[in-house]
Formats: sequence, structure tokens, C-alpha cells
Amino acid sequence: MTLSNGRHYLAIPGPSVIPDPVLQAMHRPAPNIYTGELHDISDGLMVDLKRIAGTDGHLANYISNGHGLWEASLTNLLSRGDKVLACVTGSFGEGWADVAKKLGAQVDTLDFGKQGPVDPARLEEALRADTNHEIKAVMTVHVDTATSVRNDIPAMRKAIDAAGHPAVFAVDCIASLGCERFEMDNWGVDVMIAASQKGLMTPPGMGFVWFSQKAAKLGESADMRTPYWDWTDRANPEFLYHFYDGTPPTHHIYGLRKAVDMILEEGLENVWARHATLARAYWAALEHWGEEGAIALNIPERSNRSHAVSTVHIGGGDGERLRNWLTEHLGITLGISLGFGGSFGAGTGNDHFRIGHMGHFNAHMVLGICGAIESSLVALDIPHKSGGVTAASTFLAQLGADADVTPTGG
Repeated sequence: MTLSNGRHYLAIPGPSVIPDPVLQAMHRPAPNIYTGELHDISDGLMVDLKRIAGTDGHLANYISNGHGLWEASLTNLLSRGDKVLACVTGSFGEGWADVAKKLGAQVDTLDFGKQGPVDPARLEEALRADTNHEIKAVMTVHVDTATSVRNDIPAMRKAIDAAGHPAVFAVDCIASLGCERFEMDNWGVDVMIAASQKGLMTPPGMGFVWFSQKAAKLGESADMRTPYWDWTDRANPEFLYHFYDGTPPTHHIYGLRKAVDMILEEGLENVWARHATLARAYWAALEHWGEEGAIALNIPERSNRSHAVSTVHIGGGDGERLRNWLTEHLGITLGISLGFGGSFGAGTGNDHFRIGHMGHFNAHMVLGICGAIESSLVALDIPHKSGGVTAASTFLAQLGADADVTPTGG
């Protein structure tokens, strides 16, 4: 007998849980794409997406996933042979750098491993060494979805400024937008990318590139630019089709409009605080289980951990066993290991798993996942200290007893 019948819970770091109101907004006949409400909705979305990103700059949107956004951002900035500096903290930083190489850029890489953030001192040193200012862009990932490290973007900006370097600062926020505090203009970011399927709670298929006037100026002479990825008309549309370079992704637009409404109704500060608080509930359970076993969060320092995804080391190949048991018996899917000896669906690197806690989720969903994981640890005889669910619920109960307690920062 299986207990997995019913609504399956996809607790992976994207696509995230899609709220019922978003699904309902999408469940409608195809609209008129020439006149009518799609025009007004698209205009309003651009305003609100800039608000969520914390910018008054430009915004181009694409029918694309995150990998397409890597290409869109680079082709609008660079010419072949241009040099970029990639600050890597996991598989997704590596992926963006690899796209730059394939497009014809020269890529210098600062690799900071898989368990900690970018070191601003090393970044400053590398930029000071570039006395001719050949580096056109510094690239990094705010949250690397593979390792779950969260990079300190303001500290990186300070390092760039301290070096007196004119490079454009580009940040991948695909796993963090709508989950983690991010303030593009206040933090001095020139290019920012994000997609619809994580904190924005909409199915995969829409992506966004926000960019500053400095980035627009750098890109004026970019010879990598191609007609589809060109951000010029998308950021300054005269007609609806300019937003999307053709037929709009109609039902995604309706869904995203509802998702953005939900974010703004909750309030960005509240959204960030909810993610920070519920991430700590997961950490309380995981740290408790690990007191008598090999279970450990991949990022040792709490201040460096993402509030949107947790990568967990479990050892002995038990990551795959645990994920399979949860799917088969309890109807829950956790994220696979990425960058720890395995790749997408590769069946290796099975000492890790990932928990997505982004977008549409709340306390009882967290406690449900914690309970399911503890059941699997018992069923599979994986060493752990019992009581992780109690640790998570106690943490939440203590917060509930003092309504003024709201975790901030790390």
C-alpha cells in the first residue's frame, strides 16, 4: 500500500508550488492578443516587477527559462573577446560562466567552493590586478540553487567600488527574487535576472532582465546581440508584441499578474520575513537530526544560508534512498543533488538532497515536510537524533509566543 495518493507536494527548489489563485487565473480561454486587457496587464506588470526588484531602471521580459536569461543578459552586454569575471559558488554560477565562454567571451573565474560565499577581499584583489580595466562585467549568483549558499551582494559592490573598477555588476536572482531581500538600485547592481517559476510562483516559461543605464550604455556596441534576445524594444515597447518579440505568453501573463498581486498584498518585507522564519524552522529540524548522524546542512554558517533552498548532506548514498521513499510512500518530491558528483537525473552524487522552501508555503507545510522526512529516516534506519519535528515546532511556537520577534539578516 502507498500513502502517496492525493495532491503531490513538489518540495524542490523550482518549479515551486503554484497557488490555486494563480492556477485559476490561468484557467481561461485564449484572449485577444491585439487589443484589450493584455496591454494594460503587461504595462502594470512591468511597473510592479521593477518594484519587487527594487529598481527604477529598465526591464526586458522574455519567453524563456533561466538558461535563456543567461544568454539574454550576456548578448546584450558583450562583444566577442570581451573579458568577464565570474565569481562562482556552485553549479549555477559555473553554468552562467560556461554560457559566456560558449558565446565567445574570455572568462576569468574565482571559485569559492561549494560551502561558502564569495570573499569580497579576493574579488577586490582580482579587480585591482586588472589595471587596464579589461574586465567588462563581474558575474555572480545571489543564491546558488545547487549549494544553497547566499552571496553578500552589497559587500561585493563595496569591493568593486574599493578597487575603483568600472565593470558592470551582474547578478542571477533566479532562486532568490520574491524570497530573499534584494534591492537592485540600493545595492548597486547593474544587471539582474530572474524567472517566473520560483519566488514568483508561476509556471516556468517567463524570464526577466532588469538593467541600469550603465549596462545599457555598455551594450550599445555589443556584437553578440541577436534579434530575439535584443532588449531594446522589449524595454521600450511601442506595441504589445514588442514586450515579447511576437505572440505573448498569454496564460502565463494572467498567472503572473495574480502571483505578483499576492506578493504585493502580503508586502515584500513580510514575504522576506516569512521565508527567513520558515527556513529557520527547517534548519532547527535538520540540525537536531544531525546531532546523532551524518545529516548536515551544506552551508555551515547560518548567515550564508539561503532562505529559499536548503542543500543537505546525508552520506552513504542515503540522499537518493530518502528521496525515493518519500516519493513512493508519502507523495513528496525533494530536490536532487547538483554539483556534488552528479548532474540532472544522473543517479550519482546521492549523498545530498535539497529542500525547496520558496514562494507559496507556510508553517504547516514546513512541519508536514519535516514530519515526512523524519518518517523516512526511521523507515530507512538512517542514523539521526529523533525529535527534529519537535525542534521545528518548538522554534515556531516560541516565535508565536512573541509576535514582535521577526528574524532578520542571516
